[in-house]
Amino acid sequence: MIRFAICFWLLLSGAAFADSMRLAVTTSFHNSGLSDVLLPAIKEDIDIEVQLLVVGTGQALRLGRAGDVDAIFVHSKAAEEAFVLEGFAPYRREIMYNDFVLVGPVDDPAALSQAVSASDSLARIAEVKAPFVSRGDESGTHKKELALWDAAALDVGAFDRWYKAVGAGMGASLNTASATSAYILADRASWLNFGNKADLALLYSDDPALFNQYAYLPVSATKHAHVNVAAAQALEAWLVSRKAADLINGYTINGARLFTFNATD
Repeated sequence: MIRFAICFWLLLSGAAFADSMRLAVTTSFHNSGLSDVLLPAIKEDIDIEVQLLVVGTGQALRLGRAGDVDAIFVHSKAAEEAFVLEGFAPYRREIMYNDFVLVGPVDDPAALSQAVSASDSLARIAEVKAPFVSRGDESGTHKKELALWDAAALDVGAFDRWYKAVGAGMGASLNTASATSAYILADRASWLNFGNKADLALLYSDDPALFNQYAYLPVSATKHAHVNVAAAQALEAWLVSRKAADLINGYTINGARLFTFNATD
């Protein structure tokens, strides 16, 4: 009887595990509010309870390397490709995109409204040493910001106190920028969903360099045999479905679309 009870408990535990998975996602994705739309639909359609670990891209990749999650959903292509090359994911699959924007005080002391490119925008900020908030957390947004400074031929290491790396997620970083009337790079979805704009405004956007692709990477069972491969595959199949496309493309805030679905079969 005891042996039967133990076996029955194990079967129940296995069933519960098969119907749940851990997914590391970026703070920018979570702050957009889209997860509140997708997760109930995922549960209803494929009966998987997706447990989100909301972190920056760098931390999400570390969780994947450690085998602490079954899949990751992030937005830093070079880091994702390195993750795959190292064998921690069999591939990366692009799901959707939006873009980054440069936000700052409405009086715009760096004159970003006159900038001709993202690089020019950052050069203008550096020239007048206007306060700038960096996430400073190895997230996808932080990695993009550093790449943009490099493209502008500017060395972050040489900046003085006007440049503040806060080591925080997108929402917290936007709050810091709002409180200090500082410039900041944000993803458009987080900015549109941000409720504490104060005197901040979107000042520069629409440069191809600000393109922001999100991708799904299942953690490799070769590296971590315990990962829930079946659930990760089922979630991937749902994320590239017509239902997911309609929900992603249809998600708006104040009439503005936040993401565009671009997964392919």
